[in-house]
Amino acid sequence: MHPAPPAKLPSRNPTRSFWIDSSPDANPLAGEGSQDPLPSEADVCIIGSGITGVGVAYHLIELLNNASFSVKRPLSIVILEARDFCQNGGHLTPTAFPKFAQRQALFNTLEAIKSYKLEQYTVSLLVKIIEENGWASDIDLVEGGHINILFTEKEAKNKRKDFDMARQAQLNLDGVEWLSKEEVEEEYGAPYPGFRKPGYNVWPLKLVTKLYQHAPAHAGQYTSLSLHTRTPVTAVRHEAANDSSTYTVVTNRGSIPCSRVIHATNAYASHLLPFLAGPDGIIPTRGQVMATRASVGADQIKIPSWSGNEGFVYWFPRPVTHDTEKPLIIIGGSRDATAPSYELYVDDDSETHPLVGKALREFLPPVFEGKYDPNSEPEMEWTGIMGYTKMGDPFVGPVADSLVANPDRDLYKKQYIAAGYASHGMTRAFGCADVIAQMILADISNIEWKEPDWLPQRYLTWNRRVE
Repeated sequence: MHPAPPAKLPSRNPTRSFWIDSSPDANPLAGEGSQDPLPSEADVCIIGSGITGVGVAYHLIELLNNASFSVKRPLSIVILEARDFCQNGGHLTPTAFPKFAQRQALFNTLEAIKSYKLEQYTVSLLVKIIEENGWASDIDLVEGGHINILFTEKEAKNKRKDFDMARQAQLNLDGVEWLSKEEVEEEYGAPYPGFRKPGYNVWPLKLVTKLYQHAPAHAGQYTSLSLHTRTPVTAVRHEAANDSSTYTVVTNRGSIPCSRVIHATNAYASHLLPFLAGPDGIIPTRGQVMATRASVGADQIKIPSWSGNEGFVYWFPRPVTHDTEKPLIIIGGSRDATAPSYELYVDDDSETHPLVGKALREFLPPVFEGKYDPNSEPEMEWTGIMGYTKMGDPFVGPVADSLVANPDRDLYKKQYIAAGYASHGMTRAFGCADVIAQMILADISNIEWKEPDWLPQRYLTWNRRVE
């Protein structure tokens, strides 16, 4: 097998996604700062304007506003984005207990528990921010719960084992409820058993837009924040430090001297950090999604989100505006249709895969008989690039710490990363961004960083060595 090449820059002509392209006002920050001159220097350069990049800026501003020390001058934060602002999709459902037995065997009980605590922390924090600021209706927050549907006896058995072991380990399983085949069929029309768990849906781009708009409004005297979209970063150069700027961040529109760099680039991380290419690093993986119309009303579709087929497919209805409207369903996944490649090492989201498209089109009609027309075509179909890792977990922390044996290690001392969420970005990224912001604050204020009790140890870069 050939060594995997580093990821390319994000495609210039991505497929049109429901979240970004279905309404003219969905992305008011699309081209924000793309014509503005770049700052002459910055304290913190964040590469990527998704939920991680915006999350780091949000948390850093909140932390500085609450810090007990005074800064000599405001900390300047700049976010650089290769394309339009924020390409996030997804839903906001923390994993309840699946994979618990495997994680417990691979790591240990506490580490297994933290896998779920992190997702619960991230989701509850986001929901709290949404509710405190009154954003719920603006971003289409729906608390509909999530149903995992179990198609085979084997899958049901494995999930039961995970549940029993999680309960034994005293994992918080509040709100988890097992559903018999009869219950699922009667309520939703699918003749399979499953389990229900707490979960939310949002319009991810609108949430990240709100978080970004909130940040400068609260920047106060301690920070300044700017965003430059359509400004791809092509290199991060280390400069011999004779002043405070250690790096030069090079873009297609000029360069910015900068003291600290945050890689919030997820699947594309290896473009600037080539040692993260390949199976031990972050693997770009193409996910495919479509928006398709149900053939019955919302009273029959109801509001939960769903997953099935061993987690390879997820779907959920969008909120309806009137009673007679047939809900639009967002359905994604079916990478298994491309086995054995599973769309791994694909970093081009300018096209869709016909086999995945066929599998997604054919998925819902036989599961919910009479509720979806097998001949109907989706209203939109698109792809996006996820960042997978061998372990299924992200890299979080100083970049240098994952490079123990690398002679260039010192060049990365003030660079940080939170990336590689393995399709769980919405439920992990904002929490991981919080960790990065706390690390930066500890570094600036010369205090020791304290590890949160919800963070899995194995995410930290010093526990994730890459050659």
